[in-house]
Amino acid sequence: MSSANAIHIADAAADGKGKAATVAKPTRFKGGWRRGLAIFDFILRLFAIAAALAAAAAMGTTDQTLPFFTQFFQFKASYDDLPALTFFVIGNAIAGGYLVISLPFSIISIVRPYAVAPRSLLFIFDTIMVALTTGAASSAAAIVYLAHKGNSSANWIAICQQFNDFCQQTSGAVVASFIAAVIFILLIVMSASALRKS
Repeated sequence: MSSANAIHIADAAADGKGKAATVAKPTRFKGGWRRGLAIFDFILRLFAIAAALAAAAAMGTTDQTLPFFTQFFQFKASYDDLPALTFFVIGNAIAGGYLVISLPFSIISIVRPYAVAPRSLLFIFDTIMVALTTGAASSAAAIVYLAHKGNSSANWIAICQQFNDFCQQTSGAVVASFIAAVIFILLIVMSASALRKS
């Protein structure tokens, strides 16, 4: 009787091990998938840092003075003449700084693929940053559009024929900022996917 019980207990233990082994394989597979996603997240953050800081630097150094001027009067275009472009520089600088700070949390997600807290924190702040970068890029895009096209109804003339360098540099900065915003959206989607599968 005791031997029968012993066999039954051993069988149950063997069954338990079998179940544990069956569960362990998908767990390792999911961990690998999550780790791969976290590595991709880290790489995307590096690209976003480059895009956001390049946008801020390009706009922050935009300054053009036309060659024809007198001692008392000259034509000059600078980003700090327009509040929307100043906001653009500040917004992208903040986004770039945040991305640098977020790198250690992204590394934690690589080392510990199942950690929910770092991903949740990144998800929240990435959402804030996508709003900031999109707002900054959109406001600057409106100004750059007016610089290129003007507005006859408001008697605003297009200045890009005169301030060509200014317009090219601001246009490039706006494109870089929109690239950063798109990367933020990808980061949010990836974080949401990882959290949903927790």
